[in-house]
Amino acid sequence: MQDSSFPIRCTAFVGRKHFAKGTLQDVVKVVKEKLEESEIVDLLIFDDSTGKPIDTDFRRSLEDVLDRLNRKPGRIKDTEENERPVRRAGRPKLGVVSGEVTLLPRQWDWLKAQPGGASVTLRKLIDEARRSGENGNQVRAAQEVTYHFMTAMAGDFPQYEEALRALYAADENRFYESIKEWTPDIRDYIKSLAGNAFTQE
Repeated sequence: MQDSSFPIRCTAFVGRKHFAKGTLQDVVKVVKEKLEESEIVDLLIFDDSTGKPIDTDFRRSLEDVLDRLNRKPGRIKDTEENERPVRRAGRPKLGVVSGEVTLLPRQWDWLKAQPGGASVTLRKLIDEARRSGENGNQVRAAQEVTYHFMTAMAGDFPQYEEALRALYAADENRFYESIKEWTPDIRDYIKSLAGNAFTQE
């Protein structure tokens, strides 16, 4: 889910052509300045973090459009002040937390025999497991983002289903081979979204 305290980064297309990129507010300004109403019909704006289209009402003035965006549930105005992290007084909490761990005798024996002892070894194992899990989460997130955009913009393209199968199989070569003939702007955006979909753990 998009963190409402940060501006949404997005990419806009008119038909199959890339039109603008930046924060949602910046893209909306460019749309209002450069597109006629007849062209807005073919406009789609995609959230770069989800790959999903953003429903935007362009009726009336730029101020009206921005006001509607800022009044959406969970949205905070796109200002410099809102982009600054909140600073709290005092020092950050440091140190370790003790807790109970139940292991078999042979597991305790193995832990105690490791360099640094049981606590150091457990912390290293946990950190390593977290890193591995984060890599897997990163791959799954990139696959989902890419899937959402591909479904919206390339569902009728040749090799679409083959590309999806390759995406979820983490078959990088087959994926890029499947999309190589696609419309350049759409293909290039897909490549940017899929950058982490094939990360090896």
